[in-house]
Amino acid sequence: MRRYTFDGGTAVVTGAASGIGAALAAGLAGRGSNLVLLDRDADGLAAVAAATRALPTGVRVAEHVADLADPAAAVEAGEAIAAAHPETTLLINNAGVALAGRFDQVDAAQFDTVITVNFRAVVTMTRALLPVLTTHPGAHLAALSSIFGIIAPPGQTAYCASKFAVRGFLESLRGELAPMGVGVTCVHPGGVRTNIARNAIVGTRLPAAQWEIGRDRFDQLLTLAPADAAEIILRAVHRRRPRVLVGRDAVIMDTLARLLPVGNGRLLSAAARMSARR
Repeated sequence: MRRYTFDGGTAVVTGAASGIGAALAAGLAGRGSNLVLLDRDADGLAAVAAATRALPTGVRVAEHVADLADPAAAVEAGEAIAAAHPETTLLINNAGVALAGRFDQVDAAQFDTVITVNFRAVVTMTRALLPVLTTHPGAHLAALSSIFGIIAPPGQTAYCASKFAVRGFLESLRGELAPMGVGVTCVHPGGVRTNIARNAIVGTRLPAAQWEIGRDRFDQLLTLAPADAAEIILRAVHRRRPRVLVGRDAVIMDTLARLLPVGNGRLLSAAARMSARR
């Protein structure tokens, strides 16, 4: 399959109001892609859209406000985008949410919200846009899993479940779409400097003091700039890479998972216990 061409195409990006999504919008616009941006944060989305319109590339930018935590709203948004933008050649499922707390510290609704946003919305948007993508041989689809779609540290049951699900979905889908001329990239970011920790849902039974300590420690691990992450992702899309590790920490954790496919869990648990004592 030839390399993906950004210039003149139309890219749909979910979770585009901040972080990696906003950086992807800027990177895509700089490459000449028209944009369809989706997020639940109307003000943040408007700011990103305005910034991309201000670039000297002349690309078109459309905005769709929708909360992907609402399955009906996700279906409606996907169908509306597919109808309004039949020229779409790239879908990047970037939207995501985190959940703080062990499995016994979060309630069922909180757990389900993470699954809905991180995995079910990926399936919903893919289902809606796939008929459009397949009409454009050379189109591409990408979604953000996580390094936590490769390793599964304690305290991340919902997040890991959702990100492992994204990984499995894309790995199977890749073989199905290749004969149709549509590429698939699974993205595994490590610690990217976004607000995902600050904006995480907090388990109903997680003590506030424990959450604040954990949040601050996790924040310290988020070091890669979103713009750098976006460049890595877009280069991978251009080259049709089936998967991409984003950040040095992601590469290290992937290597650990390969060397110790079962034992890495014990190492991660020990590291978490040591961190909690500091």
